[in-house]
Amino acid sequence: MTDCLFCRIVADELPAEVVLDTEHTYAFRDISPVAPVHVLVVPRAHIASAAEVTAAHAGVLAEMLTTAREVAEAEGVLDTGYRLVLNVGEDAANTVPHLHLHVLGGRRMGWPPG
Repeated sequence: MTDCLFCRIVADELPAEVVLDTEHTYAFRDISPVAPVHVLVVPRAHIASAAEVTAAHAGVLAEMLTTAREVAEAEGVLDTGYRLVLNVGEDAANTVPHLHLHVLGGRRMGWPPG
């Protein structure tokens, strides 16, 4: 999608600080981090949100999770803990309509999140 911000990042049309890329995923630093480690993992193929995910997306979702684990390891938070977040819709503060998984870590996380 030519008007999707994350699709343009994946296509190298817009700059991003890439942390890891795989065959089906792309991980890059969030430009407005809320934790010392704040990396977004996106599928290379456009999926608008988790609300549109079907069983056909099982492979890419699994790869998103394994990419997130590799990011956590590379960023040094695998053993201390990290949070994975999927925001769906405006009320959840989802501002980019492209499925993305937040990998957050590097500090103690409170509960409930917020």
